[in-house]
Amino acid sequence: MTNEICLATKPPPDILELFKTEDGGKRFAYSYANGVDTLKEKPHTLEEYSIEHFRPAPKRTISKTLTLSSARRAGRDELWRHSREPIRQPLLKKLQNKEGLVEDANFIFTSIMKYMGDIPHKRSKIGNELTDQIFDPPLKQEILRDEVYCQAMKQLTDNRNKFSEERGWELMWLATGLFACSQTLMKELTQFLRTRRHPIAQDCLQRLQKTMKVGQRKYPPHQVEVEAIQHKTTQIFHKVYFPDDTDEAFEVDSSTRAKEFCANIAERLTLRSPEGFSLFVKIADKVISVPEGDFFFDFVRHLTDWIKRARPSRDGTIPQFTYQVFFMRKLWSNTVPGKDKMADWIFHYHQELPKYLRGYHKCTKEEASKLGALIYRVRFAESKQELQQIPQMLRELIPADLAKLQSTNDWKRSIVGAYNQDAGMNSNDAKVNFLKIIYRWPTFGSAFFEVKQTTDPSYPELLLIAINKQGVSLIHPQTKELLVTHPFTKISNWSSGNTYFHMTIGNLVRGSKLLCETSLGYKMDDLLTSYISLMLTNMNKQRTLRVK
Repeated sequence: MTNEICLATKPPPDILELFKTEDGGKRFAYSYANGVDTLKEKPHTLEEYSIEHFRPAPKRTISKTLTLSSARRAGRDELWRHSREPIRQPLLKKLQNKEGLVEDANFIFTSIMKYMGDIPHKRSKIGNELTDQIFDPPLKQEILRDEVYCQAMKQLTDNRNKFSEERGWELMWLATGLFACSQTLMKELTQFLRTRRHPIAQDCLQRLQKTMKVGQRKYPPHQVEVEAIQHKTTQIFHKVYFPDDTDEAFEVDSSTRAKEFCANIAERLTLRSPEGFSLFVKIADKVISVPEGDFFFDFVRHLTDWIKRARPSRDGTIPQFTYQVFFMRKLWSNTVPGKDKMADWIFHYHQELPKYLRGYHKCTKEEASKLGALIYRVRFAESKQELQQIPQMLRELIPADLAKLQSTNDWKRSIVGAYNQDAGMNSNDAKVNFLKIIYRWPTFGSAFFEVKQTTDPSYPELLLIAINKQGVSLIHPQTKELLVTHPFTKISNWSSGNTYFHMTIGNLVRGSKLLCETSLGYKMDDLLTSYISLMLTNMNKQRTLRVK
């Protein structure tokens, strides 16, 4: 992925449907306590700040034909007040004569005026195009951040156009969720927000304080953030899908990082811990894990832009991609069936079942019969009516390669026998018992990858690779025999591309290499990186404890 930003277009309705506002959403109404404005302080402006930090205002020659009132208006054409004229130089002295920054500052101000309606804009619907133009430059160049805040405060001072003012406050709300200003300007910005009676001002102040605490964003606002504030709401709910085919909506804001998002989900679902779980974004044909340190909206914005650039349409239009967000177990290092039953019921069983049915594990007929009975019990509990349909649903109970070992009637007989032995067991208990059987296998909790390799003639050309808490295992695709397991401590280097995954075992001089053809190299790379990162973190914790 690159760090470039492309202009985004409005997502289609099915993407916007992922973000929904609930009845409890904060909507700003233009009313005050008992109809009385309780704000006694005079609204703060940049008038005094501008004397030291702004460039001099351009002088105007007063014509004799001007009336006295128009002469007064011309005389108070200060840079810190609202203007309907584009600027030709940045407001701040520190940006003057700095090549490139002058043009950026002027372009930003023009985009602000277009967004606020102070000058015409070719599009009737204001979307991400203008917010990208306003916020992308200061996100990349810190020196422009004060300029953007000064421009926003300028356009919100003595602005007599209600529509323009509302649009200006939308930009202020978006800015305070992206980055803070310098300490020199912070006092002015804080005073400006604190003394304004606009109902969104206090929320902007809170967002600014939170941004100072959690850090700045990397990318301009996501389309949904822009849509939210344009509809006068500051609560955004995103739908998250779980492996058991359920979903729930969770509140996210501009400063929500993936780790915080995961913790909120774990708390709502009463999981014992969010450790090992991750958010995944499914878009096009890829499922990509969200790094826990990333801001959620940053990652989604970066990913959708990257996909659009990677797959341009033939007719020149920007393609639209729907996506879904999943929450699943990623790392299985500390997973023990029965230890966290809620996690077993919602996640572990439903994530392990498809891998079992695809035949990735080495399994005996007796184990398969027992597991088949437990799968049946998960679906039908104590109902015996569907037992007669076992031959028709055998593929949903037994791995395809094992199903060939005996007749469907023999499988039915052994599965029914195993089912009867577990009389009285409910569906959730059956999930836990299913996991307890698989837990005994060395491939429990693995992510499996079917790859092609030609670097080692002692291994089959087609290989099954399993990545789990033990390390990276190579498995014979037919016999399911474990050929070798490379612990994480022995893996010295790895890389991936669109069509390959490469790994070095041992040191670079005497080590062996494995080069695989696969379109899932990015997933293998990410999983290996995550497991090794967790391993190193745990080792550091142990060292710290020993020192203490």
